Amino acid sequence: MRVNRILLSSSLIVVALVIQVSVLARLHLPGAVPDLLLLTVLGLALVYGHVGGALVGFGAGLLADLAPPADHAAGRYALVLCVIGYLAGLVKPESGQVRSATAPMAVVVAAAVGSTLLYAGVGALVGDTAARHVGLSSLLFTAALYDLLLAPFVVPGVMALARRAENDPLADTGTGKSGDVSSGYLSGGTGLRIGGQRGGLRVKAARARVARAGRIKGVKRL
Repeated sequence: MRVNRILLSSSLIVVALVIQVSVLARLHLPGAVPDLLLLTVLGLALVYGHVGGALVGFGAGLLADLAPPADHAAGRYALVLCVIGYLAGLVKPESGQVRSATAPMAVVVAAAVGSTLLYAGVGALVGDTAARHVGLSSLLFTAALYDLLLAPFVVPGVMALARRAENDPLADTGTGKSGDVSSGYLSGGTGLRIGGQRGGLRVKAARARVARAGRIKGVKRL
């Protein structure tokens, strides 16, 4: 991953985690907690693709596993967000621009439901049965509802910031573009065109001298 991607992703993930732990988790809403961290990973994955989405998801999940007041095994949410980030990156638009809000909203609902199921499944494997006591159906419904309501305020902004960072002139691609411009200038640009024009003028002048000599010789023959 590029440096600008790492810096932007790290900043957004830290801000999202702080807001989720200090604000959203304290609202005591019925059912699930709005997952701002998941929405941030989705926004970045829709711009960076499946590989970048998996890396961002793993880093975000691992940070959430280690940040207090986490009460589950480390690596559990990292696995969940890694898988979700990878799958969300697979539906990245080829043009990089989202023409309709239907697809991102469908991705949000699928990610909310999928992450809840995967988190509960991994918990069942390690002996955590908290989802059974709370009610898995209510968790799925509230998780999808809260994330869907919060998504229009988070996902478009995260995607816009990610695209702007991708077009940063100080990024690695900027040097490559300048190198391409300079190489194109030298290989097919003004420099060789001027040389070609000079060569053409010389050839034309030589042909004109030969033609004049032929005419003079022809006149002498007559």
